[in-house]
Amino acid sequence: MSGGSRYAAPLPATPTTPVGQGDLQPLDGSVPGSPYDNAGNGTDVAANTLAEPTGALEVSRSDMLGGWKLSSGTDNCMAFMTLTTWSGGYRANTRGCTSPLLSGISAWDLSGKQVVLKDASGQTVAQLYATSAQQFNGQTANGAPASLYR
Repeated sequence: MSGGSRYAAPLPATPTTPVGQGDLQPLDGSVPGSPYDNAGNGTDVAANTLAEPTGALEVSRSDMLGGWKLSSGTDNCMAFMTLTTWSGGYRANTRGCTSPLLSGISAWDLSGKQVVLKDASGQTVAQLYATSAQQFNGQTANGAPASLYR
């Protein structure tokens, strides 16, 4: 190369909007109004256990592995389940969830026929039962209907 630069010319600066300010919602489920609060009243999620529906199917750990679509309210995103041991069960994560509750999923576990999705602190995020091999229905910790399906 004779006399030329080996690097591309820098790009011009892109204008950005200022960062907004505001209070963040607490992640503590004991604080009323937090996204982890059960029905906005600070009730312990465990006290609001979802009853097993008639016809709920048996589920094994291997049935849960891989990618799933997760839907609750207006949120439609992806959930991924592994068998890596994690606090309170096995490792899970989500992608594309706009809800702080669903985006906080980091673990899953089986309790009988029930699949329990949990956050990093072990709080229950959702409780689901298999209605078919490819569909789980239940509710989130705040009582909203939730589905996990392929």
